[in-house]
Amino acid sequence: MAIFVIAEIGINHNGSLDIAKQLIDVAKEAGADAVKFQKRTIDLVYTKEFLDSPRESPWGKTQRAQKEGLEFNAEQFREIDRYCCEKGIEWFASAWDMESQKFLRQFDLKYNKIASAMLVHEPLLRLVAEEKKHTFISTGMSDIRQVERAIDIFREAGCPFELMHTISTYPMDDEDANLNRIKALREHFGCDVGYSGHEVGLAVSYAAAALGITSLERHITLDRAMYGSDQAASVEPSGFRMMVGAVRKIEKAMGDGCLEMNPKEAPIAEKLRAHIPFESEYTN
Repeated sequence: MAIFVIAEIGINHNGSLDIAKQLIDVAKEAGADAVKFQKRTIDLVYTKEFLDSPRESPWGKTQRAQKEGLEFNAEQFREIDRYCCEKGIEWFASAWDMESQKFLRQFDLKYNKIASAMLVHEPLLRLVAEEKKHTFISTGMSDIRQVERAIDIFREAGCPFELMHTISTYPMDDEDANLNRIKALREHFGCDVGYSGHEVGLAVSYAAAALGITSLERHITLDRAMYGSDQAASVEPSGFRMMVGAVRKIEKAMGDGCLEMNPKEAPIAEKLRAHIPFESEYTN
């Protein structure tokens, strides 16, 4: 089964439909299977005190202005839906509250995503699981008991899912990747496991691809120097195209583990071993 590659646009569009469309184009041209966004109801996710606190941003001087500036409204998401349909690429979003998940139901989306921060939000997990859409569950910031509880909810609901090994630091240091946890999660829970990376560069993602992941998610951006908290942990267009191409090569290179000689080697073996007497000639 091919690795399902997700281009995480998240909030890297900076509230601009034009940037969002450019990133969708990047994902499609690179060969990604889907793009992913984020959806929040600002007044449910953040407290009034936090929203009223100061923050300088392109949209104003408060946290509210910044958060609202990064959120797409219904009309903008309808345009994203139309554009992805036109381009022939799937899209979905991670909801950060229950109203946002209900909002997303107006679109005919094939997938859901549980962000690492939301893994402990059990009412949201149950709301997502009742849709019975294939759901990617990121495991960042969570211990094994919290992951187990989330899995129980999805299994009880009969909702298909896979875990995504995640380290929730932005950007993640390579030495923190703990890629062997991919195998540990797969063996412990008996389910598919993908990888959602926040590292700088591509080497860790390549290593994850060689460990049998079923999905790979990386944030994408037009320019890592752009405004935004996720930009530094994102991959620019040329890097994303390189990554998808390399992952597809890695998939082919992994093979099936067969211990027999590759048939393509037979004529080469015959030529290079022509001077070696057959073993039978030395048999008494």
